[in-house]
Amino acid sequence: MNKLGELRSQIDAIDEQILALLERRAVTVEKIADAKRQAGLSSFYDPERERAVLERLTHLGAGRFPAEAIRSVFREIMSGCLSLEAPITIAFLGPEGTFSHLAARHLFGLAARYREATTINGVFDAVRRGDALYGVVPVENSTDGSVSSTLDALAEGDLSIRQELILEVSYCLLSRAANLSSIERVYGSAQALEHCRMWLSKHLTGAQIVQTISTSAAAREASADERSAAVGNKLVAEIFGLAIAGERIQDHAEQATRFVVLASQDAPPTGSDMTTLAFSLPDAGARGALKRVLEVFDQAGVNLSRIESRPRGTKAWEYLFWVDVEGHRLDPAVAILIEQLRQRCEIVKVLGSYPRHDDR
Repeated sequence: MNKLGELRSQIDAIDEQILALLERRAVTVEKIADAKRQAGLSSFYDPERERAVLERLTHLGAGRFPAEAIRSVFREIMSGCLSLEAPITIAFLGPEGTFSHLAARHLFGLAARYREATTINGVFDAVRRGDALYGVVPVENSTDGSVSSTLDALAEGDLSIRQELILEVSYCLLSRAANLSSIERVYGSAQALEHCRMWLSKHLTGAQIVQTISTSAAAREASADERSAAVGNKLVAEIFGLAIAGERIQDHAEQATRFVVLASQDAPPTGSDMTTLAFSLPDAGARGALKRVLEVFDQAGVNLSRIESRPRGTKAWEYLFWVDVEGHRLDPAVAILIEQLRQRCEIVKVLGSYPRHDDR
């Protein structure tokens, strides 16, 4: 017991040293803010600098301290320090507790201000009006495919993709119930219930399944009734004070959603980038029209990692093709590709160049 007390005293001393270093960091951040003001810089937040810091610290490592925990700890430290300079507002597809909210928190930390929007277009509008510096919306799910509302809003608007995040979609069973056998009702959004259908039928055979308009609505119902449960994520459990009665209950273990950060301009080159483009076909009804355009990618030496088509919405049976290519729009090969596409296609729109997410 004496040894345990000594070790705990060492932990207390280390924690106090960490607090003192956090104070030194905060003071330095305030000096940086003053320097930026004197230089006439309008934006205090530098996402590329933040990303570089996180990558450098993760690469350095901290011995036995987990690498992913390094990212989480320093993301919150930077978020807290940023609030001393100028708190940033982030718009996300609400309500609170959605995976879009979780993605936004993952990207910008706890100290940012979050503004929920009821629709994807609402997120775009918040960024466009200046009510939020950035917006976070889903663009693709590994099982359900692309989010058409996001693609359409990108094509029709003037915002760019600044960053991407691939987030694991991990559902939990949330409840105040003492055990699974006492759960009589399970609430969830249509999508959440569908993704967990097999697990629910196996473990909660007699429970009534009740569809709600959102994950937050499901959690709200479960929080008011100790014989109920909700299907949601850990963030919504935290918001509504629910215990996690089951983890990773989705039927497909490897499930993820790709989110993008919307901004007034895209990101500078990092050396490991992606570019998203939309283009129309010349002579769309002609034989081999798509093949001739795709040959341009090969000729430019640019790797095309994703392609899909969406109706243009202006004329029946005409489509826009959406592609992700490796590289930044300022890279010589990608720049040549874009110019060649513009010579061949009626519409070519660069929707953003941004750092590749590590999970790719």
